[in-house]
Amino acid sequence: MAKDLKITVIGHLARDIFHLTDPSGREEVVETFGGIFYSIATFSALLSSDDKVIPVFGIHEAEYDKIVERLQQFGNVDTRGVFKTKEPVNEVHFFGNASGRRTECSKHIASPIPFERIKPYLDVHGVLVNMASGFDIHLETLDNIRMNVRDDGIPIHMDIHSLTLGIDEELKRFRRPLSDWRRWCFMLHSVQMSEDEAAGLTVERYDEATLVNHVMPLMVNGLLITRGERGATLIRQEHKKLFRHDVPGIPVPTVVDTIGCGDVFGAAFFAECLKKKDLVTAAEAGNKAASVKSTFRGPDGLEALRQEPAAPIPSP
Repeated sequence: MAKDLKITVIGHLARDIFHLTDPSGREEVVETFGGIFYSIATFSALLSSDDKVIPVFGIHEAEYDKIVERLQQFGNVDTRGVFKTKEPVNEVHFFGNASGRRTECSKHIASPIPFERIKPYLDVHGVLVNMASGFDIHLETLDNIRMNVRDDGIPIHMDIHSLTLGIDEELKRFRRPLSDWRRWCFMLHSVQMSEDEAAGLTVERYDEATLVNHVMPLMVNGLLITRGERGATLIRQEHKKLFRHDVPGIPVPTVVDTIGCGDVFGAAFFAECLKKKDLVTAAEAGNKAASVKSTFRGPDGLEALRQEPAAPIPSP
């Protein structure tokens, strides 16, 4: 296990705005941090005070001091990678509908993070790229990250997240396939996506089994497909042989909100992977952390992960 871990986290910060309806039918608006804030908070909770989390993202100059102060409250977050911009913070609005599904609208998506901002923070034990907005970095930037860490064997974990989402004239997000998905997945230690993202990733519309057979030869050690309350599937590669591990879902008394569960899963998975060097136990750790996150809205409850809680007990 590496001592005094350093992990760089790359992706866009967001302000999540939930448009809720109370029992009387009136709208209630709840605002929380979102985007890679979930990743940062999860790492901070699961790592020791001697470890360091190094987020890299831009923030509007008027909010810079407030955001940096908030991040420094974690104690093990190094804020030198946070830089000032003149762009507003990403706003992600979530609207419920009668079917129980949610409409997501994104406003003020920031410019992609340039490689020059990332390069000083690549002498670390691991790099997590969270495509929280889908426009967090250019593909060429990912290529540069790969080339810079390859000789040192520094693992990269990538959460596909919103990379498969376009945005229309009304700022609504919609699923769109990627013609260059192979380049995005190439030469990564581990790749994470939800089953919806997996279904919509490829122009070829590969089913899941076919997708696995195309992703793993791209020099990917582990592919994670998250399935919400049904848990997750890990496909790992060892000596060119593929092994499947289905991690069952963990029942919780009440699911309050699932926004951020994938971010939490990815950070918990990667933290455990760097500590234990075992993909299976890492997938179980990610699944456990995501189940905890589903019991509250926003990232502020993630300090509960510090106590390494037992699996939530379902209501009788």
